[in-house]
Amino acid sequence: MSLPNWITEYAGLLFSGLATTLQLLAISATLGFILAMGVALARISRNPLLAGASLAYTSVIRGTPLLVQIYLFYYGVGSLFATFPLIRGSFLWPYLRDGFWYIVLALVLSVGAYVGEVIRGGLKSVPRGELEAASAFGMNRRQVLTRVWLPRALRQLLPTLAGETVLLLKSTALASTVAVVDLLGAANVVRAQTFQIYQPLLLVAGIYICLTFLIETLASRMERRGSMRRA
Repeated sequence: MSLPNWITEYAGLLFSGLATTLQLLAISATLGFILAMGVALARISRNPLLAGASLAYTSVIRGTPLLVQIYLFYYGVGSLFATFPLIRGSFLWPYLRDGFWYIVLALVLSVGAYVGEVIRGGLKSVPRGELEAASAFGMNRRQVLTRVWLPRALRQLLPTLAGETVLLLKSTALASTVAVVDLLGAANVVRAQTFQIYQPLLLVAGIYICLTFLIETLASRMERRGSMRRA
């Protein structure tokens, strides 16, 4: 059974869009998780300035739609940069005029806020007795955090983090709103040029479902492996 003509004709564009989607997912998930760790630690800090600043950050990011944030970065900050000749003549301009990096910035900030709150909850759910026992064994605060507290919390949060990763995957589709040709953007190009209305969208939906299945399967295996190690 042969593939439809539009798939073979636009296969290169669709693969390129898929690659862009995966790049957005990988970069945003990695940098966003690092930011989320800092946000979570700041939220439980005894320093009122750190705790207050992180609370304000998460409240603003979680309280505004992601699409609005993308527009503010791309059309607001991006347009502002374009008015400065010094910036336009610098080596950074090829990156600052590319919508890809504004999408990455918005997604990283979003992951940092949402996952930061998730990790904060996971840290607070670890029994205090385990931390006191680790301290009794002679561990300092950093060792307790890196060897006991954080690993224990992250193991509990694996299903939730997998769900957040799936949400991040679906959020990457917003890249097409600022002229970034991700998977959905490639499908829209195909629709515009071939007048195939539903077929490209169904193909994209199937690909997203497959990627979601892969993420959930990987998280499930990691969870089982962690359970076996604890046993």
